[in-house]
Amino acid sequence: MRAANIRRRATLVLAMTAVLVHGPALAEAPAPAQAPEQPADAPVTAEQRLAELEEQVRLLRSERESEQKQASEEKKKGVSVTAAPGKGLTVTTDDGRFALTVRARAQLRETLARDKDKTTNEINVKTLRLVTQGHVLSTDLKYNIQFAFGGNDFETGSASPIFDAFIDYTRIRDLNVRVGQYFVPFDRARTIREFALQLVDRQQVVQELTLDRDVGLMLYSNDLAGLNGLLGYHLFVGGGEGRNRFGAQATGGIYVARLVLRPFGAFDDDQEGDLQRLPKPRLALGVAGGYNQGTNRQRSTTGNALTLGTLDYRHAAADVVFKYSGFSFLGEAVVRTAGRDFLEGTNASGATIREYSRSGWGYFLQAGMMVHPLVEVAARWDHLLAFAGTDPALVTQVNTQGRQVGGGLNVYLNGHAFKLQTDYFYIFGHDRAAGRHVARLQLDASF
Repeated sequence: MRAANIRRRATLVLAMTAVLVHGPALAEAPAPAQAPEQPADAPVTAEQRLAELEEQVRLLRSERESEQKQASEEKKKGVSVTAAPGKGLTVTTDDGRFALTVRARAQLRETLARDKDKTTNEINVKTLRLVTQGHVLSTDLKYNIQFAFGGNDFETGSASPIFDAFIDYTRIRDLNVRVGQYFVPFDRARTIREFALQLVDRQQVVQELTLDRDVGLMLYSNDLAGLNGLLGYHLFVGGGEGRNRFGAQATGGIYVARLVLRPFGAFDDDQEGDLQRLPKPRLALGVAGGYNQGTNRQRSTTGNALTLGTLDYRHAAADVVFKYSGFSFLGEAVVRTAGRDFLEGTNASGATIREYSRSGWGYFLQAGMMVHPLVEVAARWDHLLAFAGTDPALVTQVNTQGRQVGGGLNVYLNGHAFKLQTDYFYIFGHDRAAGRHVARLQLDASF
């Protein structure tokens, strides 16, 4: 009997404590069911009061659980919005199943060129981009869509502004999957995004010999076996006709494999320069090979469309990236050879005509140094060569401007996302009389 009284008193103390702590809520809680009326002078027993308090506590707990459940449901339906300079505007659902980032980029350029007997000037919006990216259903299912609206962004015969349009599935570390249109994983200098360049434009060797973009399927990993980025690989199968090609094409395809070794671990080898200025060495070595079967493009995946048939091309590349304490180095060699030097046929009048392939090789060396947290100086040597029997237009290009040497100065106001660049190049070949001087000033801004 004494133990039962002790338990009742303890329960009564707990219930009264709950009333004191949650008084307002208890006051609003519905009154418990009334016990049968007793005479007005009948005393309220401790057992009756305890039962009333226990009922009020039960109702309070039930009400709180209901409110928490409702709040959780409302949170799942909500969204959050964030924005940052250079990273655009991001909308994310609170349940994490969907995210969308929208950002824009503009490149304003002034070019001053001096030939043997004249000086020319050109000022324009070199490129204008709109990018949407994010994930859907899961953070492992990513998407990226990029549109380009600059005058030089459109290819001959294609008015489509689509640059990138792909979906990535990254759930499996060693076997990521990408499908759509994007950079072919061939040489490092081309897969570096345009906004992350040290100098105003890409290397001549890369512009001529790269594989650029194509539509296809890629299996890849940037951290094979989970070794902190030590190993990476890319396997790509695509159409081989380049980006935005419409209409029926000859059967064929492009097959590319790339392997990357980073002896000191992962780092930002997909951006030129060492803006981070980390006091430790970082190195990436890459090799790649490709075969494009039955393409109708003169440069394998770019250039004029052939009308007399198709060509087979073989590709190889090797590249190196090194960074240390503000110093950066990027070097690359690229080779492209065609199975035939030319295609031959007749025109409507019966005359013999030829369409040439373009076979050549080249290399470049590029270095930069951060002389201030916001300022960098950079320099480049670029050398393009042609194989015998290839397109006479390529031979002429090599003879007149196959070599380029120059340097530049960058002011990074928000890293690569907002920078002012200027550079100068002397462009020449075997015929020194055809040498050119080119100076450029550019504002590259991502919003």
